[in-house]
Amino acid sequence: MKREERRPPDNSHATMPLGEGVLYPATPRWNLERPFLNGHVLHQEIFNQHLVGNKGVPSDTFSMTDLNRAIGIYAPSVQELLLIDDLLYAMVGIEGKYISFQKGKSKENTWNFQIDPSMDLSLQESAKRLLPLCECYSIVSQFTESRSHFEYGLVNHALAAAFRAILQDYHALVAQLEHQFRLGRLALQGLWFYCQPMMGAMQALTNVVLKASEGSLSGAAILNLLENQAAAIAGDSAARSLLQKLSQFASAPYLGILERWVYEGVIDDPYGEFFIDENKALQKESLSQDLNATYWQQRYSLKHELPGFLSNAAETILTTGKYLNAMRECGHNAKISFSDDMKGLGSGTRHYLERINVAYNFASAELLDLITQKFDLMGRLRSVKHYFLVDQGDLLVHFMDIAKDELAKRPSTISVEKLQSLLDLALRTSIAASDPYNEDLLCNVEKVSLLKQLENLQKMGFGGFAKTQKSEDANSLELSSGQTTSGIITGLETFTLDYKVQWPLTLVISRKALMKYQLIFRLLFHCKHVERQLCGTWQVHQATRGLRFIGTSMPRSYVLCQRMLHFTQTFVHYLTFEVIEPNWHVMHGKLQAVKSIDEVIYQHDYFLDKCLKECVLLWPQIFKKVEKLKAICLQYATATQWLIPSMSAPDLNSSDSAGVKSSNSGTSNRFTRNRYNDDQARTAFNSSDEATFRTTISKIGEEFDKELNKLLLLLTTESQTDPYLAHLAHGLYGVGKDI
Repeated sequence: MKREERRPPDNSHATMPLGEGVLYPATPRWNLERPFLNGHVLHQEIFNQHLVGNKGVPSDTFSMTDLNRAIGIYAPSVQELLLIDDLLYAMVGIEGKYISFQKGKSKENTWNFQIDPSMDLSLQESAKRLLPLCECYSIVSQFTESRSHFEYGLVNHALAAAFRAILQDYHALVAQLEHQFRLGRLALQGLWFYCQPMMGAMQALTNVVLKASEGSLSGAAILNLLENQAAAIAGDSAARSLLQKLSQFASAPYLGILERWVYEGVIDDPYGEFFIDENKALQKESLSQDLNATYWQQRYSLKHELPGFLSNAAETILTTGKYLNAMRECGHNAKISFSDDMKGLGSGTRHYLERINVAYNFASAELLDLITQKFDLMGRLRSVKHYFLVDQGDLLVHFMDIAKDELAKRPSTISVEKLQSLLDLALRTSIAASDPYNEDLLCNVEKVSLLKQLENLQKMGFGGFAKTQKSEDANSLELSSGQTTSGIITGLETFTLDYKVQWPLTLVISRKALMKYQLIFRLLFHCKHVERQLCGTWQVHQATRGLRFIGTSMPRSYVLCQRMLHFTQTFVHYLTFEVIEPNWHVMHGKLQAVKSIDEVIYQHDYFLDKCLKECVLLWPQIFKKVEKLKAICLQYATATQWLIPSMSAPDLNSSDSAGVKSSNSGTSNRFTRNRYNDDQARTAFNSSDEATFRTTISKIGEEFDKELNKLLLLLTTESQTDPYLAHLAHGLYGVGKDI
C-alpha cells in the first residue's frame, strides 16, 4: 500500500497502550516521557531548525525534487528522522519512501522488504530489527480481513474479532509513537525500545496465522492449533497468555453449539464445525423396517477432528445429545436445571466437565425412565417372549391345529390374511388373551426355509454368523436335494411371527432384534411340528396294539418311533429349559440395574446372540445335522402313517372300538383284543407289505443312527471349547447307539 493512499489515525490523545487491551497480556505501562527518547542533541536541533509542516520536511534544505532522491544524500541525523517516519508507516502496512515492500511470490503470506541501499549502514541494521514486526502486522491483518467472511465458520469469525481487538491496541501504540515523534521526542533507539516487547506476541500470532492459512483450518482444528501453539511457547509467558485468551474467545461460539447439544439435543452448526456429525438421511423409522438399520449408531457420530479439551468427554457429549434428541422425538421435552454456581460452559475445564456429567446423568435417567415406565419396556419384552420363545404353549398348539391345512400349502399360495385371522382366533381362545399387547402380534410367511435364511445371513456377514464360520464350512448350509425330503417347502417350514413396535421401543426391539427372535421361533415351531408328527405316528402304533406282530418289523418301528420322539423332545427341552429360560432370567436381572438405554440395548442384544449361539443356529455343521435328523423323523412319520393303516385289517379299528365300548370289565376288553390271533395278523400283513415296511423302516433307522452318531461326535468335539454343547450331547446320548 502506498504511503499517500492513507495514514494511520492521529490518536494523539489516545492513552490506552497495547498492554491495557482486553486480550493482550499485561505489560508495563508505556512511559513516553523518558529523557533518552529525545534523541541526540544534533537530531533535536535539526528537527527544531529545519523541519516544518506535518511531516517535518525542512523547507530551506529540501525541495520536492529532493524528496525523490536517495536517502544517502542527507546527513545521518536526517536519515534517522526519515527512517523513523517510514517505519511508523510500515508498522501499519503502508509503504514508505525509503522502505518498500511487496507480497512474496514463492510463498503465500510472506512479504519482501527493501530498504534504500544508500542509507547509513548502522541505520539499515537498526531498521531490519523492526521489519519483522511490520511483516507480522501485515500477515495478521490480512488474515483478520479474510477470516471475517461467512464461509470460514464461527470459530474463525471469533478469532478474527479477537485479532481485530489486538490490532486496535497495536494501532493505539503506533499512534502514540507517532505523536511523540512529531513532538521531537522519539529517536530510532526509543522506537526499538517500545516495539521490542510486542515482538514475541506478534510472532506467535503470525505462526498461528500461517499454520491456519496453510491448512485452511476451521472449527476444532483452529482451537487445537491455538492450544498446541500456547503449549509450544511455554517460555514466553506473555505470548502464551495471549494465545490462551485467544483460545477462550475463539471457543466461545463452539461452546455455544455444545451447550445446545448437551442441553437440548439439537445441533445448531451452520458451518459444519462441531465435532458431532448428523446424518439426516437416517430416520428413526428405519429401526422397525431395515434389518441393517444403523440409526442409533450412525445418526450422530464423532468426527475425526476433536477439540483437545473435549476429547476425554467426547463420547459422553455424544451420548447425552442422543438421549435428549430421542426424548424430543417422543414429544417429551426435558429441561435440565443447574444450580447458579454451575451455569455456563466456559469457566474452566473442570467446570464444564462437571456440567457435561450432570447433563449426561439427567438425560440417561430421563430417557430410561420414559422407556421403561411410560412405554413399558419390560412388559413388551415379556410379551415378545411369550410368543416368539414359545413361553405359552397352548397358543402354538391351538394355532397349529386350526391352521394345519393352510400351513401345508406352498408359501406362494398361502393366504397371510387367513393365517392372521386364525392367529387372532387362537389368541382369543388361549391364555395369551390376557396379554395387553396381543393385538401387536402378526404372522408372516418367509420365502425360504430356515436353512436358506441362515445361509443368506452368513453370506451377508450378519451378526455372528460369519464370525463363527470356519473356512471349510463355506457351503455347509446347502442341502444336496433341497430343503425338505420331498424338495417342496411348505408353510410349516416358512411360517414365522412378527410384531409391531413403535418408537422409542424400536431402540431395543429393532427389526434386527426381531429377526433374531424369528430365527429362534422358526426353529422351535418346526421342532414342535416334528414332535406332533411323531406323536401322530405313536397314535397309529397304539391303534395296532390289538394285533400280534411277532416276527414282523412292527416292534422295530415302535422302538424307532420312541427314539425319534426322545431325540426331538430332548432337543426342545434343551432349547427351552437349558438355553432360553436361564439366559432370560440373567438378562432380566441385569436390566433391573442398568442406568442407560445403551446398557439395555447391549444386554438385550447379548441375550439374543447368546441364545442364537447356544441354540446351535450359529453352528453351521451342527445345525445341518439337526435339520437332517428332523427331516428323517418327518420322513419316518409320513411313511408309517401311510403304510401301517394300509396293512391293517379293514375292520380293525371299528371292531376294536366296539369291543372296548361294550366292555364292562378288564376281562371283556382282553377278550376282544385277543380275538385277533396269528391268523388275523397274517390277514393284516401279507408278505409284500411286510417286505416293503421292513425295507423302509430299516433304511430310515440306519440313516437316523448314522446322522445321530455324527451329531453326537460333533457335539462332543465342540464341547471342549463351548461347554454348553456338552449338555445337549449328554441328553442325546441315550438316543444313540454304538457311540
